[in-house]
Amino acid sequence: MDQIAFQIMGAEMQYIEVDLAPGQAAVGEAGSLFYIDDGIVLDTVFGDGSQQQTGLLDKLVGAGKRALTGASLFTTIYANQSAQVRRIAFAAPYPGKIIPVDLAQIGGSIICQKESFLCAARGVSIDVAFQRRLGTGFFGGDGFIMQRLAGDGLAFLHSGGTIVERTLAPGETVRLDTGSVVAYEPSIDFDIQYVGQIKTALFGGEGLFFAVLRGPGTVWMQSLPFSRLASRIFAAAPQTKERSGAGVANVVAAGGLLGGASILSDLLGGNSGDSNT
Repeated sequence: MDQIAFQIMGAEMQYIEVDLAPGQAAVGEAGSLFYIDDGIVLDTVFGDGSQQQTGLLDKLVGAGKRALTGASLFTTIYANQSAQVRRIAFAAPYPGKIIPVDLAQIGGSIICQKESFLCAARGVSIDVAFQRRLGTGFFGGDGFIMQRLAGDGLAFLHSGGTIVERTLAPGETVRLDTGSVVAYEPSIDFDIQYVGQIKTALFGGEGLFFAVLRGPGTVWMQSLPFSRLASRIFAAAPQTKERSGAGVANVVAAGGLLGGASILSDLLGGNSGDSNT
């Protein structure tokens, strides 16, 4: 496993700079590259990049697992083939925080959202993790399939808004919005719980279920799930009728007061614009 040096830059829109010594390499999710120094060579492989030295079957299996999580079939490996330290940067896809996770310090693996993986040191395996409970798979926010990152190197996750890292004692429980779960250690018990009252479920604005995580282990939570951000943007976007009204106003302004008034009268009256001669 390559041991890489890194620095996280920025505040709300973060990116990560990774310094690669000669011979070292990093793997990145498709579309995450920001910039790259000369001397770093790109190579696209099937799967997660940890299978590139094995046979074709292993590569196909790795690619298939990535497809199940909704990720690309391919992973890009960025290898420093120069004689000096070179730098590469990966950018977060939306406002939030980048989380460095040293897999060697947490038992060698972590379970995370399907879209949260950003990049990692070469050798980190990106596998699938299936939800064991039927209810959690249906209502847990991420379906039955999540990602499992395994190895003994650094992996970097991305979250929305502010990240909260919390270590739970044995039996200690935290409840949160289902979309706010970023990642957790395999020792964490992940379940869902009904909010408790029908009127709260219907009118409380928090959905029907909570995500329930029970220790021991560490969980990472995000204050702004991307689904919540996207729904607010969609709700605030101008609707079709509003855009049509703006178009009519522009026609009035462009055609002058009298001509514009005539066009507006025709539009409101349902005329097609043809006149009798």
